[in-house]
Amino acid sequence: MRSPQSTLHSSKRAPPAPEVSTDKLFLFDRYFNLIEPRSVAGAHVLNEGISLGQLHPYLDLSIVMSHARSGDPDPLRLTHDLGNGHFTVLTFYSIGDMLGMVQSYRSPDDDERATLLHQATHDPLTGLPNRRQFSSDLSDALWDIETGDDVVSLMQLDLDDFKPVNDTLGHPAGDKLLQLAASRIKSCITGEDQAYRLAGDEFAVISRGEGHPARSRELGDRLVHAFKEPFTLDGIAVFVGISVGISIAPRDGADPEKLMKASDIALYAAKTEGRGRASTFDAKMLYIIEQRELLRRSLRMALETRQFLIEYQPIVEPSGVVGFEALLRWEHPLLGTIPPSVFIPMAEADGLMPEIGLWVLEHACREALNWPSDFIVAVNVSPAEFLSNGITDRISQTLDEVGLPADRLELEITESVLLERTVNNLDTLNTLSVLGIRIALDDFGTQYSSLSYLKNFPFDTLKIDKYFILDLEANPKSRAIIRSVITLAHDLGMQITAEGVETDAQAKWLRNLGCDRLQGYLISEPLTGDAIKTFLKVPKTQQGLLFL
Repeated sequence: MRSPQSTLHSSKRAPPAPEVSTDKLFLFDRYFNLIEPRSVAGAHVLNEGISLGQLHPYLDLSIVMSHARSGDPDPLRLTHDLGNGHFTVLTFYSIGDMLGMVQSYRSPDDDERATLLHQATHDPLTGLPNRRQFSSDLSDALWDIETGDDVVSLMQLDLDDFKPVNDTLGHPAGDKLLQLAASRIKSCITGEDQAYRLAGDEFAVISRGEGHPARSRELGDRLVHAFKEPFTLDGIAVFVGISVGISIAPRDGADPEKLMKASDIALYAAKTEGRGRASTFDAKMLYIIEQRELLRRSLRMALETRQFLIEYQPIVEPSGVVGFEALLRWEHPLLGTIPPSVFIPMAEADGLMPEIGLWVLEHACREALNWPSDFIVAVNVSPAEFLSNGITDRISQTLDEVGLPADRLELEITESVLLERTVNNLDTLNTLSVLGIRIALDDFGTQYSSLSYLKNFPFDTLKIDKYFILDLEANPKSRAIIRSVITLAHDLGMQITAEGVETDAQAKWLRNLGCDRLQGYLISEPLTGDAIKTFLKVPKTQQGLLFL
């Protein structure tokens, strides 16, 4: 027997209420604080410590706030299922700067009970069954297979890149996108499948009948393929993918909690493997997640226990070495070397990058004091670190404490940091430029390239990603792109650095085009601080020959 669950439904023009047993009137201020129904010298008295959220903790205050701000003269009616055949009805009225609420308890008639039951078990935005109905249906489906040979497939679906659309185009566009996504999901399922909206941009599908698990994998692939087509919102084409996690009962679990956990793990795997794909639960996924959680916990101790180290990639011009790029490394005591591509996203998600980035900056600047006075040190700045408050102050203070001239520091940022808070980004970059610090745009052309970046932001250097360098000898398209970027950068007064140079032919071709600087294994592998001393003993003429 499943216990009743509370639900809430919004209705602007609900049907006339049946007989009401009790009505209570409440007044709230604009902050939803309760106002006593009496006044002193004509002013209302606040009942401090009591708010609308405390009186009705199940209430979605955003719905009430949205209605209050809209200026809609019609009342807002919210119905709460008490689970015993009775309902609480909250009716809100805007009264100037105040909010009036009438609280009623009632027992609906048969017709209204059916209407309210549907409202209580379906999502009002998409029309799909909601989480309450999903929980009930999943329990029923698993109960049915206990005595038979049937199989139940559970799929958890999560939209990819929904938040940027919602933030950029606004919540009305986000709501429309959710409606279109729900329709697209429904178009992929058959009569034996049922789709649900669980919350936000999270959906689910319960699939019953014969043919599983092959049929569930086929449905997962069909969903992923369907979401490769764009959505059109007010004439704008928007690309939002979908990731799918699949679990099979009874193989992966015979109760709702276990099956949900299995599909959740499969969804996590689909997300971490690149999104826009369907993954079926495998016990090996548990091991991978346990490893990630171990890393996440260890990451917090890595700074304190000195597990981080920095290696330095030489940067050369025709005349020889002109500096080094600082590359962060993590030597885990049990797992060995952890690639930055694995631990940097974890550090960003956990808010650790500002602290880690500051450590890298300080140690790299101190190491640079051991180099010739005209050498630069290039330090990468992650998006999370760049967007954090006070970054310019931290960098300036570090340079002052270490004693490294600002013009010897080159900060490398990627295009992804420019997607948000454009005005703040411009202010930050301008401040750093005024301090005399060089700014490099890293991995140019591999992410969200826009020529407006080059027009609006004060970059000193463009770095061509190794993706284009790797096949330049065989791919005319790569050569055309590199040629165009070099010409563009020089016309804008910027230097060009090519990363990932591994052959003499690549170096000669780049040099003939006028590429200013090179990095890559042709020059040297990343070096420790001690190894730099030996490397710099190589005559400059030999270092320059690598570039000719």
